[in-house]
Amino acid sequence: MGSSSTCGVPKLICVVFVILFLGSCASSSSSLHPLVVQSQIKHLNHTAISEFRLLNRKFLGNCLNPSPYLQISVSSSPGGLGDDEFVTVNVSGILNPSKNDWVAMISPANSDVSICPLNTFYYVQTGDFSKLPLLCHYPVKATYMSTDPDYLSCKKKECQKYQNGTSHCAISTCSGSLTFHVINIRTDIEFVLFSGGFEVPCILKKANPLKFANPNKPLYGHLSSIDSTGTSMKLTWVSGDEKPQQVQYGDGKSQTSVVTTFSQDDMQSSPAIPSPAKDFGWHDPGFIHSAVMTGLKPSSSFSYRYGSDSVGWSDRIQFRTPPVGGSDELKFLAFGDMGKAPRDSSVEHYIQPGSLSVIEAVTDEINSGNVDSVFHIGDISYATGFLVEWDFFLYQINPVASRVSYMTAIGNHERDYIDSGSVYILADSGGEAGVPYETYFPMPTPAKDKPWYSIEQGSVHITMISTEHDWTKNSEQYKWMKKDMASVDRSKTPWLIFMGHRPMYTSAPGFLSVDEKFVDEVEPLLLASKVDLALFGHVHNYERTCSIYKSQCMKLPSKDEAGIDTYDHSNYSAPVQAIIGMAGFSLDKFPTGINNSWSLSRHSEYGYLRAHATRTDIKLEFVNANTRKVDDSFHITKA
Repeated sequence: MGSSSTCGVPKLICVVFVILFLGSCASSSSSLHPLVVQSQIKHLNHTAISEFRLLNRKFLGNCLNPSPYLQISVSSSPGGLGDDEFVTVNVSGILNPSKNDWVAMISPANSDVSICPLNTFYYVQTGDFSKLPLLCHYPVKATYMSTDPDYLSCKKKECQKYQNGTSHCAISTCSGSLTFHVINIRTDIEFVLFSGGFEVPCILKKANPLKFANPNKPLYGHLSSIDSTGTSMKLTWVSGDEKPQQVQYGDGKSQTSVVTTFSQDDMQSSPAIPSPAKDFGWHDPGFIHSAVMTGLKPSSSFSYRYGSDSVGWSDRIQFRTPPVGGSDELKFLAFGDMGKAPRDSSVEHYIQPGSLSVIEAVTDEINSGNVDSVFHIGDISYATGFLVEWDFFLYQINPVASRVSYMTAIGNHERDYIDSGSVYILADSGGEAGVPYETYFPMPTPAKDKPWYSIEQGSVHITMISTEHDWTKNSEQYKWMKKDMASVDRSKTPWLIFMGHRPMYTSAPGFLSVDEKFVDEVEPLLLASKVDLALFGHVHNYERTCSIYKSQCMKLPSKDEAGIDTYDHSNYSAPVQAIIGMAGFSLDKFPTGINNSWSLSRHSEYGYLRAHATRTDIKLEFVNANTRKVDDSFHITKA
């Protein structure tokens, strides 16, 4: 299947799916509207009806006859907004509180916030069927005033006019307040009060625009490995300033940043419907700085800070380098499909509800000092063309990614878009086509838009591929995979782990959960290369297989003294495979009555994989992020 190939069905059908915006994370039937699950025809009808209904309910501009007493204000310091704070939005002068009143956070300030009812398609093409505001400019977040429990009942009253000079109130109004979590996204923001709900909004009142105290502040630094030595680490951060900055680390060392960015022109779009990234969801990313810290020692702790005297400095941060490839031990965490979620009561495009509990649990793991690296295998932020959400994701992972090497693989929601060179002709990236991902997460890849690489840490060789780029036998990536895995020196790194986004096996049904052509092309290579463990995401749960090849159990694990499944790879039979796409996105449930013989452990819970590899054993545990308990445990051993 080449870059011009289809998603396993005729190209015309794929294009129809794109135009109808069935570009969801294809593994999850539960994420789709009930009318469109597994049905092109119903999807067509639903879209047509929805478009007609919204066109006939189109209203523009300000609400009719708003209260003359309306006021909206925001609690903030006179010097401007900080980098991370909760602000209170106060609304008063409401004559008749309505369940359809809501407040949006808009950035940049003074953007077009009239209604654009067909903008529902911007959301739907990325797979998000949530009920979201249909404004001409994407709001960063929005909250209904009814979130304040006193609003609809008008418990907070104010008299605006007394009757004939008496103390009897002739006109009273109601008020309410909302709390929004705000991070430094560089561009000015404003809060706007609407009525009419999300589908037919009209403007009631705008608050004064708010500026950030330091829009050039260096923020959201995250680390990655550039090679297998453990002696160099790349730090990447975001700033509103394009002038080079520095990372200062260790005992007086410093490196100057290389600065890059991307523009609206770099985003892809469809001739039928513009993509969010190109139009409705664009937000200026500022400037992305990267600098490589050299002269480090593997498996050691150092500190750093980044920035400049002119724009300010980050706090000083402690970090740990990974072990050198070929050493005896590696402790890592792995997961896929995390995304982000708001830390207030607001709604946003594409909320991943489990992401907060997972990142909190992973942060505790990092704070314990027992983690060398983190691997995030695709579907990173789920920004999908709503560019400001990359900032919120980088903010969310910062307590983890600023402390240890945070290595990533590309997923469908980072890369896939029509006529952009991706294997799957879907709109899942919302027009990003991999550009923001590769800018924010510069991995040690061979070239731009060739997001595959390998790295060795401790006793493990990790081969990281892109399931969204051509993996057929004559492709560049396939030849690279074959050569990379054939070159592994098992006396140096006895373990070979293969990682990518889309899986080869799953018990959860869904559109394109598994691409059989991908399995046919790549699985024999895993067997021939004697891959010990293959980790995938895309499907939003946890599932572990036997030693599997061509859907058959080549060997079952035995039980050790503690009753834990143990795979003996001294006598290799086939790879063990696991889906670990349970780090944030709404979970995929397992169907009742389906028990594949190759499926040994299944959990539809949020969490992550914890691994400890020595030269003779890999201990792996699925950790439930909510309970912090180990829900599945297994070993792979070698004599």
